[in-house]
Amino acid sequence: MITVQNLTRRFGGLTAVDDLSFSVEKGEVVGFLGPNGAGKSTTMRILTGFLPATSGAASVAGFDVLRQSMEVRKRIGYLPETVPLYPEHRVREMLDFQGRLHGMSAKERKERVPRVLERVGVLDRAEQLVGTLSRGLKQRVGLAVALLPDPEVLILDEPTSGLDPLQRVEVRTLLQELAAEHTVLLSSHILPEVEAVCPRVIILHQGRIAAQGTQAEILAGVGRGAHVRMEAVTPDVAEAQRLLAAIPGVARVDERGRLGIHHVYEVFASEDVREDVGALAAMKGWALRELSWSQPSLEELFAGIALGLGGEHAGASSATPPVAPNTPVAASGPVGLEMHPGGGDAGAASQATPPAQPARVLSPFESAASPASPETQTPPPQTPQTPRTAGDGDGPALGEPGKPAQPFVLNPFEGAPGRDLSRPSPREDGE
Repeated sequence: MITVQNLTRRFGGLTAVDDLSFSVEKGEVVGFLGPNGAGKSTTMRILTGFLPATSGAASVAGFDVLRQSMEVRKRIGYLPETVPLYPEHRVREMLDFQGRLHGMSAKERKERVPRVLERVGVLDRAEQLVGTLSRGLKQRVGLAVALLPDPEVLILDEPTSGLDPLQRVEVRTLLQELAAEHTVLLSSHILPEVEAVCPRVIILHQGRIAAQGTQAEILAGVGRGAHVRMEAVTPDVAEAQRLLAAIPGVARVDERGRLGIHHVYEVFASEDVREDVGALAAMKGWALRELSWSQPSLEELFAGIALGLGGEHAGASSATPPVAPNTPVAASGPVGLEMHPGGGDAGAASQATPPAQPARVLSPFESAASPASPETQTPPPQTPQTPRTAGDGDGPALGEPGKPAQPFVLNPFEGAPGRDLSRPSPREDGE
């Protein structure tokens, strides 16, 4: 239903989406994860026709997003991160207006609008103005707008943003019901929610795919699979590791040191082997304190991938040295003013640096272009033939500070741009 091939989107020198490729099959519910600025919302906007791609291709339900945009929009329901609603509309009027935009007949709108409002739990607010709703209720109305045309594909960007915990549970249940009827691409920062709803996830980092697949596939790919944790009194650690590793299905055994008199072991296997480990402990007479099955959550997995990839670029991104705490930070204002994070003593700061002269206030009848008073108008003299340096004169100069600025060429056909233009140009014969 969704196919993305080598998708790239640049904003000037910033590459938000970098050669992205993935696909979503019909009936799938896929989680779209990543830190802020990873390219999730940009990709969703391209898929819904809000943004063009710089390069690459994308299709929804077999229709090209760029060349067949209207056909794509007929088949998608989109909930953006910031829900676009008209505050002066009533909830029912908002849904009716959206139905007319989708080309639905009056009979279809009369049947469909109450149904979707009831499904998202705001039917009792149908006559309330949208502008008076809370953020969570607005989020529900936006979800109703996305569901109104009964689309084949739902693209939801942070659908539970602003909802309280009870409402999140209700929306999570709703999304699980929608999974049986629609193809869903879901972006969220609430990872337990994605873990409960989405069998497959795509994790982005700096516009590229860092990992994708089911949770078990990603765990296997990063080498952090599920394991059995055992805390027991084992006289011989090396012998215990050897016996645990001999259990069928065990990939490796890691010894994690001691907690009191107990040694900690992590037994990595493709399945739960607690029964086998417990039987071995009983046979050898090991005193057990803990025997548990542990599997990293999606949140732990996401943090490990994001931090691991971020560490590779830490050296390149840390060009500015860190500022020590409680260090006064100079404000980008008039000379003599200084900001102190902790409040500080304003008098002491003013004594350290002389205050700046206040700027002349223009009257309502005086424009900014009018000449200043004699005491404030003191431009330094300049010689036309002398090139200005950076920071001199009455305007910005070209070049680096302390170096002569390059002369500005007014006429590309003029051979001597530094000459006095108020005098006529000498002829080649010298006259």
